[in-house]
Amino acid sequence: MYKFSYFVIILATLSSCGFNQEEGLPILGQRDIDKATGETHYQEIRDFSFVNQDSVIVTNATFENGIYVADFFFTSCPTICPKVAKQMHRLYVKYENDDRIKFLSHSIDYRRDSVPRLKEYATKLGVEAPKWNFVTGDKRAIYDIAYDYMTTALEDTTILGGFDHSGALTLIDNKRHIRSFCDGTDPKSVDKFMKDIDWLLENMPEDEK
Repeated sequence: MYKFSYFVIILATLSSCGFNQEEGLPILGQRDIDKATGETHYQEIRDFSFVNQDSVIVTNATFENGIYVADFFFTSCPTICPKVAKQMHRLYVKYENDDRIKFLSHSIDYRRDSVPRLKEYATKLGVEAPKWNFVTGDKRAIYDIAYDYMTTALEDTTILGGFDHSGALTLIDNKRHIRSFCDGTDPKSVDKFMKDIDWLLENMPEDEK
C-alpha cells in the first residue's frame, strides 16, 4: 500500500500535466528493477471487476485495446464532484468519436450509488456506456484500487458529504500504467491534460513490461 503523503507529493509535482514533447510521457508510480535481467517493472492497475450503470461487468479487458481516464466520485457529492464531472464531460465530448479512449468513474458511495442511481446520473450528464462507465462494487475493492491510481478514496464522517476523495483525473495506458494526472476541478489543468491524452493516443506503448 502507498502512504497518503506519497499521493500528495505525486499530485503536487505532476498535477500540471505538462511534458516534454521530445521525451514523451513518463510512466508514473513505483517501479522495481529485476536484478537478474535489468528489466524495469512498473506499477500497474490491478485486476478489477465492477458493475456499471447498465448492469454490465467492467474489467481491465474493457480497456485493453486503448487508454482510459479514471476518477473517483459519488452522485450526492456536494463539493468537488460536479466540477470534476463537468471537466470529464469536456473530455467525453472531445473524444466521443475516438474508440481508442474511454472513461471510468468509480463511485465511492457503495451504499447509495446503486446501478439505477448511476444510470440516472449518467443520463443527466447526457453520456453513455461503454464510452463512459460509472461503476460500483465491493467497498474494499473500490477503496483498495484507489491506491493503484495513487489517489484518495476514504469514508470520513467529519467531511461534508462523508467521503474524503481527490478530484484528480488519471490517464492509464493500454499496459495498465499511469501516464498522467491533472486537477479535475481546474479547466486549465485539464487543457494541459488533453495534450497528454493526444500524445498517448499517437504513441500507445507496445513493448513495455
